Amino acid sequence: MISPLLLSVKLALVTSVLLLALGLPLAWWLAFTRFRLRFLVEAVVALPIVLPPTVLGFYLLLTLGSRGGLGAFWVRMTGHTLAFSFEGLVLGSVLYSLPFAVQPFTAALAAVDRRLLAASASLGASGWRTFWRITFPLALPGIVTGFALSFAHTLGEFGVVLMLGGNIPGRTQTASIAIYDNVQIMDYAAAGRQSLMLLGMSFTLLVLINALNRSNSWRLR
Repeated sequence: MISPLLLSVKLALVTSVLLLALGLPLAWWLAFTRFRLRFLVEAVVALPIVLPPTVLGFYLLLTLGSRGGLGAFWVRMTGHTLAFSFEGLVLGSVLYSLPFAVQPFTAALAAVDRRLLAASASLGASGWRTFWRITFPLALPGIVTGFALSFAHTLGEFGVVLMLGGNIPGRTQTASIAIYDNVQIMDYAAAGRQSLMLLGMSFTLLVLINALNRSNSWRLR
């Protein structure tokens, strides 16, 4: 049976990779679009920051349950519901951590000097080549920051995970839920060990992010 900490790391890693694949195109659009209602899209992306996790978890539970639209479709396709499954946790985590990836991505892409992109286009480079040769390398620190923040945020999830996945050992019991369980039964030693591991991992990620940003700022001087 997979331990709660390993399950949390697995969930955070899968979620962060998906957010990199889905969030980067969205961030590109937000950074370069001239769409007048862009602020509405930005509001939707940022909504999980201010929305209580239990509210998001409740609506996801209704949607992904056997009677929900997406949940019913998933049952017909796979034979089991998305709710109270690892796949459901991944979907909920992607939505809940979306702003922690998209906002740093967008800021990094928007900061790229437009004159460099125009020069690349004038030399005949395709948009795809310009992205990989110019935009992506210049925006890389912000992209790494978004990836790390979404990983750390998912690693410590509680409300959405508990509402959507319950507390099934080996399947949906993440480290944060295990800590809560140990506190409930007054096993403070186990809760302390698990909390210390999460604290160490989160602190290490923040140190790496700050070191990367500092290194990049010195390189640009």
